[in-house]
Amino acid sequence: TQYTSGFLPAMSAQTGAALLLALAAIASSNTEGDILYAQRQAWNDPNGVLQSWDPTLANPCYWFHVSCNNENSVVRVDLGNAGISGPLIPELGQLKSLRYLELYENKMSGPIPSTLGNLRRLISLDLYSNHLTGAIPASLGNIASLRFLRIHRNKLAGGIPASLGRLTKIVRLELQENLLTGTVPLEVLSLVLVGDLTKLDVAQNNLTGTVRSSKQRVATVIQDTLK
Repeated sequence: TQYTSGFLPAMSAQTGAALLLALAAIASSNTEGDILYAQRQAWNDPNGVLQSWDPTLANPCYWFHVSCNNENSVVRVDLGNAGISGPLIPELGQLKSLRYLELYENKMSGPIPSTLGNLRRLISLDLYSNHLTGAIPASLGNIASLRFLRIHRNKLAGGIPASLGRLTKIVRLELQENLLTGTVPLEVLSLVLVGDLTKLDVAQNNLTGTVRSSKQRVATVIQDTLK
């Protein structure tokens, strides 16, 4: 009897902990659903690709173009070449488990939210071939996990943030065909010699200077000719 009475409270505590974790996962997925639904509301979707983004569903893991992990946290948003236009909302930076944000070849406008620098598990940020304006957020240099940063073919202006030099896991850094000015920071150039960088492209901007590498591992380093 003593053994049974001691065992039941332990089981109850374990069950309670599991229940709390489950409730936390549900709350997290609902919050992420609210964020993505707010983003849907901010976009123009002429092709109806976001029709499944229904806030009445239990969580966004049931929506098309959204992938989740085993904890029902959003890890991928895949909306490349979807015909969507409109801004990126700052709340996207609250999708803490997001690993892939694929919004390339659309008609996105406005700035890249600095809050995306809070996505500390992000591997790929593909926003290329849109109509994005403003500066490249320095906060993107906080995403130590980032391997692909492709934001070319936009209308981004200002300088290249030196903070991008902290992205030592970056494989492809593509900034070409924007309105960037100044020089390529030495911190960014150092990625040619350290880390995993295989492509650095800053051509067709308004940059001064040039980029060269003698390290064979870097497959492509592209910039305009020396001005």
